[in-house]
Amino acid sequence: MTIGYYPGCSLEGTAREYDESVRLTAGALDIELKEVDDWSCCGATSAHSVNHLLSLALPARNLALAESAGHDAVLAPCAACYNRLARASHEVATDSELAAKMPKIIGRPFANSVKVRTVVDVLREAIPSIKAKATKPLDGMKVACYYGCLLMRPPEVSGSDDPENPTCMEDVAKAAGAQPVSWNLRLECCGGSMSVPRTGSVVRLGRAILADARAAGAEALVVACPMCHSNLDFRQSAMANRGEAPMPVFYISQLVGLALGLPAKELGLDRHFVSVRSLLDNRPAAAAKEVA
Repeated sequence: MTIGYYPGCSLEGTAREYDESVRLTAGALDIELKEVDDWSCCGATSAHSVNHLLSLALPARNLALAESAGHDAVLAPCAACYNRLARASHEVATDSELAAKMPKIIGRPFANSVKVRTVVDVLREAIPSIKAKATKPLDGMKVACYYGCLLMRPPEVSGSDDPENPTCMEDVAKAAGAQPVSWNLRLECCGGSMSVPRTGSVVRLGRAILADARAAGAEALVVACPMCHSNLDFRQSAMANRGEAPMPVFYISQLVGLALGLPAKELGLDRHFVSVRSLLDNRPAAAAKEVA
């Protein structure tokens, strides 16, 4: 399987470990990622609040580049990038006037023929391969799958299985040998774009999300968004000052990579603010205890 790859700005900056784990895990599953040549920022997350047409043209240019490279689908691991690319594709598909003028705006042909995929979409399709190649399944590690607000909504853009009660991330986690818990806040916003101007509010949102996951019995959180990861991992230092126990936060690509036996360091797990080491080191003992 070959698919176009749009890493976006975050995966080449603050979320390098997400990029590394996506590329490594995809390779282990025989999924070939072809990075879109000359890609540029999609405008997430601020362009749509400043200039609507620009917020569509920026992602449309990247879709046109993928199209010209012969791709019929492009993977955007960042939830914000995915949302902007999918939004542009949806608006061009449903607005004939916009579709007619978009090629002139972006300076290249654009037939809007490329489907935008999330990393969860791609991994869910690879579930048979994940199960077949999982040399180190996660022994029932209890995880809370966190979708946030950009992967599933709005439904007319995402085309998700069920925007209010999705199961795609849980399906992938189960294939990796983890045990997803049932919890309440998996679709709530973590306040990602307000992390700097409203830090106090973001810490409160993150605390509520982590507390709900912990109350449901989760040992770790699983995400598919670099902004969610940054908020829920990095901001735990403020919570630790109040004596709250830390909770590791994995990218879904890292979780699958571990099950495939890929090295934790190469998956970027040593760059998290909340260490995952004790959780991983104690897995055999925890599994033995659960069995007993």
